[in-house]
Amino acid sequence: MKESGINNQVVTKFIDSTEMTNNFYDNSETFLLPVNELTIEGEIANSGKVDFPNLQKHSVIVKETMLDSTGNERFTGAFRYDGYSLFDILEKRMIRKVNADEFSSVIDLFVVVENDKGDNVVFSWGEIFYPNNLHKIIIATDVSRIVPSNTKELWQLPDKSKLVVATDLVTERNISNPVRVTVKSFPKSFHVVKGMTPMYSPVMRLFNHGILIGELSSIPESIKDKTFNTVFYGRGKGIHSTSSFTGSLLKEILIKYYPLNRENIKTGIICIKGEDGYRCAISYSEIFNRNDQQEFLLIKGNKGEDGGLFRVFAACDFFSDRAIKSISEIHFGY
Repeated sequence: MKESGINNQVVTKFIDSTEMTNNFYDNSETFLLPVNELTIEGEIANSGKVDFPNLQKHSVIVKETMLDSTGNERFTGAFRYDGYSLFDILEKRMIRKVNADEFSSVIDLFVVVENDKGDNVVFSWGEIFYPNNLHKIIIATDVSRIVPSNTKELWQLPDKSKLVVATDLVTERNISNPVRVTVKSFPKSFHVVKGMTPMYSPVMRLFNHGILIGELSSIPESIKDKTFNTVFYGRGKGIHSTSSFTGSLLKEILIKYYPLNRENIKTGIICIKGEDGYRCAISYSEIFNRNDQQEFLLIKGNKGEDGGLFRVFAACDFFSDRAIKSISEIHFGY
C-alpha cells in the first residue's frame, strides 16, 4: 500500500497483511500521533499535568462519521486507535466539588475537553466511570487503518493526537490536539430532601438554558415501549433486582425539545433532577448519539405511585445510581 501526503512516523509492530490470524484490526501499518501536554483542572484537589508514561494504553475501533454543512452524515474512515483513556487520566484526581455541601454524589459532574484551537467537547462523569464497557474514550497516540479487503481503500489518516469516543455514532467529539480537561459540577442549585417518602412528581418540566420549554405528564402514543433485561446493581447498596425494565426511549421523547446538531453533539449536557433534589448529569451524545444501542429508558408509573410519575433507567451503566426517580425537571445547557 503506497502512502501519500502522510507525515506520521510508522510504528514498528506486527502487521498481519496476509491475514494469518483472526484479528481484522492489525492488518495495516500503525502510525504515531504526536501528543500535546495535557492539563487537568477544575473541581479537583490535585490539578496539573498528565504523566502519560505511567498510564496503560488501550485500543478502540471506530467508524468515523461527521456531519456535513447540510446536517447529513459523511463517513471519513474506519480506524483502530491506541492511547490513554479518560478513565485512567482522571482516576487519581481527587474531586473537590463546589456544591458538595448540597449534593455530595459525583453523578452531577461533567468534563470539558478543550483542544489547542479552543474547541470544546463535553462528557458526563458517569459516561467515563459508570459504563458497562470501560476505557472507550481515549487520547489517541497511535492510529491504524481498518482496510476493506476488497477495495483496499486508504482513508486519510490524522496527523495529530486525537480524542476518540468509541461509543459515538456521529464522531464530532473526536477533536484533535486535546490540551485541557476541566471537571465541573452542573451549575444549578436544587433543594435536597433526603429520604423523602412518599415521593411523586405529576409532571416533568423541560428547560433549555434556564428557560421553560415544555411539560410532560404522558408519553405520546406513537412512541412504542422497549423492554431491557438487567441486573440492577447500585454502587452503594449493591443488588436491587434482576427484573426487566419497560419504557420508552428517552431520546425519542426529548428530540423535539433538544434537536440533533453538531453543537449539541459536541457540548450538550443534560441534568435530570428528581423531586427530592437528587440529580445526575448526562451528555447529549449519551442519549442521542450512541452506536451501541445501550439506551436510556423513560419509565412511566401509575398516578400517585411512590417514585413516579417518571423515572429513568440507564442501560449503558454498570451501576444504578443514575436511575433517577420522580423526575420533576430536565435541564439542558450549562
